[in-house]
Amino acid sequence: MSLLKVDGLSKEFGGIHAIEDLSFTINPGTIHSIIGPNGAGKTTLFNLITAVYTPSCGKILFDDKDIAGKKPYELAAMGMSRTFQNLQIFFNMPAIENVMVGHHLHLDRRFLPSFLRLPSVTRKDRECRDYCASLMEFVGLAKYVTADAAQMPYGALKRLEIARALAAKPRLLLLDEPAAGLNATESREIDEVIKKVAQTGVTVVLVEHDMKMVMGISDAILAIDYGRKLAEGTPAEVRANPDVVAAYLGAHA
Repeated sequence: MSLLKVDGLSKEFGGIHAIEDLSFTINPGTIHSIIGPNGAGKTTLFNLITAVYTPSCGKILFDDKDIAGKKPYELAAMGMSRTFQNLQIFFNMPAIENVMVGHHLHLDRRFLPSFLRLPSVTRKDRECRDYCASLMEFVGLAKYVTADAAQMPYGALKRLEIARALAAKPRLLLLDEPAAGLNATESREIDEVIKKVAQTGVTVVLVEHDMKMVMGISDAILAIDYGRKLAEGTPAEVRANPDVVAAYLGAHA
């Protein structure tokens, strides 16, 4: 059974199709990349999957459940987490507290125990901090556990966002251009983190322009242009597709 199924999905803005009759499936435990030129509809697709936008028509099934009408926080509770193109970091907070924000769904925040700071709340807060510190170590940020987010370099902040998304304990992790703006060394670090995440059993879907990364780590690739599917298959199949080469890969092929 697929973890995510998109069936006949469309989204219009002012009569213009940003996504048009798009269908695909994502199997559990895979790395699935979505590629296409700028303006192809990749981020719009992410926003539809994560309930930021409402589809004009079509269905999205997560774990065989129709997510129509769900709110983003409800999808997070179901096991879906994402990052964004632009950094969504709280720079006035310590790095580890940025990660802890992602774990809030798993904390008991009933008013009375929290207000009285009962021992159970204090213990759970400590367990949360320890868990989030382990996630920072997992993504290679152990040396920043006690640092403020504002002190961290850009490449480290991209991995911090992944750690925060993982703190929600997702089954499906969507990464929107995780390597954007990174140098070659930082891109390799992100590449390794994504592979480590997949090895834990989390299904990963990423939008990415770094073709070396995409071709190297993906189990399957979906290529879109003008909101429509151009091709879908293994990296080798998509790379050899003439429509994909013409629309996007070009000299990278």
